[in-house]
Amino acid sequence: MKFRFILSALACLLMAASASAQQKPEPKGPEYEFTVVKELPVTSIKDQYRSGTCWCYSSLSFLESEILRTKGKEVDLSEMFVVGKSYHDRAIKYVRLDGHMNFAAGSSFGDVLHVIKDYGIVPQDVYSGFNYGTEMPEQAELDAALKGYVDGIRKNPNRKLTTAWVKGFDGILNGYFGEAPATFVVEGVEYTPESYRDHLGINYDDYVNITSFTHHPFYEQFIIEVCDNWRWDSAYNLPMDEMMEVMYNAIEKGYTFAWASDVSEKGFTRDGIGVVPVEEKKVSGGSDQEKWIGKSADQPAEEVKADLPKEMEITQEMRQEGYDRKTTTDDHGMHIYGLAKDQNGTNYFMVKNSWGKAGKYEGIWYVSDPFVRYKTMNIVVHKDALPKHIAKKLGIK
Repeated sequence: MKFRFILSALACLLMAASASAQQKPEPKGPEYEFTVVKELPVTSIKDQYRSGTCWCYSSLSFLESEILRTKGKEVDLSEMFVVGKSYHDRAIKYVRLDGHMNFAAGSSFGDVLHVIKDYGIVPQDVYSGFNYGTEMPEQAELDAALKGYVDGIRKNPNRKLTTAWVKGFDGILNGYFGEAPATFVVEGVEYTPESYRDHLGINYDDYVNITSFTHHPFYEQFIIEVCDNWRWDSAYNLPMDEMMEVMYNAIEKGYTFAWASDVSEKGFTRDGIGVVPVEEKKVSGGSDQEKWIGKSADQPAEEVKADLPKEMEITQEMRQEGYDRKTTTDDHGMHIYGLAKDQNGTNYFMVKNSWGKAGKYEGIWYVSDPFVRYKTMNIVVHKDALPKHIAKKLGIK
């Protein structure tokens, strides 16, 4: 029995070795080689960490690039100043609507512009907003506390709201973020949040919101029906090709833009790539050997490199179907600041993310033209970045 066991074990080892020698090596992921076509100035990569505030990080990154463009000055603006003011306004609206509105961490680019228009802005080093014992945003507790508070208020247990509930809400915000400064000094000059906004030249009316869907007329404005658009801001509706023309023209003319997109697609990797590959069907038939270990046992093992994936051709109808069937949703806000090409000549937009220096490109994503066509929810861009013929169609001067 012992001798037989040894023979049997030896046979198993030989079979395993033979199978291993015949196995096709697993292909490596595609190796992208990017050549930058145009890259516009951006500020440093930030990290929203454990917070649902991509809308704020991306919007302020975009506005920081606008200040670089217009003033030649690099600034770091306070995200939590905006988040706190946004939550204040949202709580009041939520209670007025008896809770029939989204009240969560997410929001929109337009929200940031509203806050800056109404309240101004402050630098990050004046107001970090981390008054709760961490050096990075960790806001699950805050989000839960604020939601519990406004849900208690909206039920109106006294059948008449008190004059204190808004102060109580702001007290929670101040506890977590710290009280926002009424005045502060930058480079020897004293500012208020409003005067600092004016000093930086941020003008709400300079920016336009662009989208592309067929359930509303083109060349008109409509309110994008997503929960995070709680302020009910309107967007100009363009055909897909003209929306893309705006993006390319913006980068060419020196304008970056804020970009909202669905990033739940498997083609949007966590290693800095965004593509929409064609799903190829597996070829049926062939021998059992082909099925499990490749075509020929005689082929020597060698490294197999995967080609860049062929991408889908995107149509306006595909965009609309994604929106209608909820396979395209407003997952994430980012900042587009440049153009590149891969080794096959495909155009990619260069995207600054807010996940810290994550991925192969340390916080930068390369997102293909097909992906942007397919999964863009909306963009916010300076009105002067619009091609003249498109601005004329929209009545924008």
